[in-house]
Formats: sequence, structure tokens, C-alpha cells
Amino acid sequence: MDTLTTPAYRTISNHEMAEVRQKISNGQNALFALRSFQPGEVIATFSAGTISAEPTYLTVQLGIGKHITLQPEFLQYINHSCDPNVFFNTTTMELVALKPLLPEEELTFFYPSTEWEMTQSFQCYCGAACCLGDIKGAAYLSKEAVSQYRFTDFIQQQLAEQASRKVA
Repeated sequence: MDTLTTPAYRTISNHEMAEVRQKISNGQNALFALRSFQPGEVIATFSAGTISAEPTYLTVQLGIGKHITLQPEFLQYINHSCDPNVFFNTTTMELVALKPLLPEEELTFFYPSTEWEMTQSFQCYCGAACCLGDIKGAAYLSKEAVSQYRFTDFIQQQLAEQASRKVA
């Protein structure tokens, strides 16, 4: 049982604007803000650590058959939420705040915002009122869900192509 004197997380690494923490109860890592950010503010820039044709659970999709690992690596610890507070802009290679962020707040992003078809789908338990449950990638989202999120340029292109095929 956690008490007020028992820490829920231990710090893994500090990166000036955020730090990776590990939840003691289950070992899950997460990235937490160390300062405030305003909507639209660039939190960090990133680049491709590696580029591969096949996705993994750690990659971000840039195009068909183009998946990158993130540099700096600590950005890989941004977990999923159906009510995200950050966005990976893969055109500008910037991590951007979607909402006001306070120090100690966990950074989260909507995985389908960067992934057309996820290599590892999962059941989401983010607890958000808008939680979608089954997370498989942007290709599987309803029209209503698509209207609620921001997507990378690549995913927007894929969604437009998918919509035009349904009309034809």
C-alpha cells in the first residue's frame, strides 16, 4: 500500500525539461515535465536515431515503410493517452504541447497520431472520458474519433486517401 511517505516513482534520468521516472508498483517508465509549457510551445526537437522499413513498438512512422527511433532516446518514454497533452510533429521534428503542462505532469501522446497500423495493438486504460479502448492505429479510427485528434502530415494523407476510397 502506498502512503504519503512512500514514493510512487523513482527517477531514472533527468533531461533538463523533463525526466524519465519508473513507477515502483509495476516498473513502467514515463516522461514527466520539469517545467511549465503552453499550448503550441516546442518542448523538444528530435531526429531519427535509426530508420527502418518495419515498425516496432518503439518507432514513430514517417511514411509507408519508414519508421524511426527517436533521438533523444528519452522521448520514447512518452506514453499513450486518448486525451494527449503533447504531439510529435514529424514534419518539423518537434515535440509540441497541445495543452498547458505543469511541472510534474506526465507527457502523453495519442499513438495513432503517428501510426497508421500499429505493430502491437493494445487495450487502453488511460481513464480519459474519451478513452477509445482498443488502440490499433489511425487506419481503424471512426470518422468521429478522427475529428477529435491532431495527426502527423503522413497520417492526415493516409486518412484523406482512405476517405476518398470510401466515397468512390
